[in-house]
Order: sequence, then C-alpha cells, then structure tokens
Amino acid sequence: MAIKNRKYKQKGLIHHSDRGLQYCSDDYQEKLKDNFIKPSMTEQYDPYENAIAERINGILKQEFGIAKHNVDLKLRIILIKNAIKIYNKKRPHWSNNMLTPIQMHQQNTLKPKRYKSKNLNNSNIVQV
Repeated sequence: MAIKNRKYKQKGLIHHSDRGLQYCSDDYQEKLKDNFIKPSMTEQYDPYENAIAERINGILKQEFGIAKHNVDLKLRIILIKNAIKIYNKKRPHWSNNMLTPIQMHQQNTLKPKRYKSKNLNNSNIVQV
C-alpha cells in the first residue's frame, strides 16, 4: 500500500526497520531496491542505532498517545493516520528549521540539521 500510494515514485526513500527476518529476506530487499527505497536497519538489535525510526515511534506513542487507546483496529488506524497527518503537515520540527516534514521535503535550499550520536565513543553523525 505504501509503495502504491507514493507521490514521488522516482525519488529516493528510506525504509527504517529492525533486523527481522522478513525485512532481511532477499525478496523484501529486492522489492525495496526496485522501488528506489534504501533500507535502514539496526546492526546489533539496539533501538538507538535506528534513532530516526525510534524517534517517530516514540512521538506516536508519547505525544499522540496511540498505545493508550484500547480501541478496535479500524479506530486505531484512523488515530494513527490522523497523528501522521498532523506530524507531517502541521507540526514544525526544530531539525527542519521549523518547517513541517512536508515543507522540508518540498524545498531544496535548507538541509536537515545533523547531530552527533549520543555515544561519545562513536563519532558517527545521525541525521534527524
């Protein structure tokens, strides 16, 4: 469904996931490649290695309270879609120079801010 509904089909996209067997399979990886989607996975099963995906999951759970609602699947889908719509279209992000993700994606001048990893022994930079 995500591939079918993509607006910018020829532009690159990043798919964040853990190292589950389904995401590591050759068939799945080939499907990503065929659709210009770059995989992003943890290497040591540590959620902090995939900080971008974990941050978004945390926002959905903490700011929007998605996990708190004991509702049926249809209503949960509506809640998640609404949260994602607000997150992408209405909520400005400090890392995006106070633009929404949609605004940041549609412009070509500003670059996302970059931050160093929390691990002081690791000089990797994490793009947010």
